[in-house]
Amino acid sequence: MYRALRRHRRAILIGSDCPALEARDLRRAARSLCAGYRVVLLPTEDGGYALIAARNAPRAIFDGVTWGGSQVLDETTKRLGGIRWQRLRTLWDVDRPEDLERLRSLRPA
Repeated sequence: MYRALRRHRRAILIGSDCPALEARDLRRAARSLCAGYRVVLLPTEDGGYALIAARNAPRAIFDGVTWGGSQVLDETTKRLGGIRWQRLRTLWDVDRPEDLERLRSLRPA
């Protein structure tokens, strides 16, 4: 993840398991980076995040994070320190069997 964010001046990475993510979320993240935020996070209900956008992302925000757990967002935000960052709306993602019912409800009848 870090390499992808460092490769470009600005980058947005999204999870593939967040069906509630919309184009407007990407636009808002991009606008926030242009407005001077260095990191933008779109949290998920389970304590992770479905989107991270960054401008010159410092490696330290990813070091030591326990990936896949319910504390990913908290651990990441603690590492942001004095970096100007923004939190977007909270969404849900598909990680557990019970999330599949929610996903099925999105399909048209």
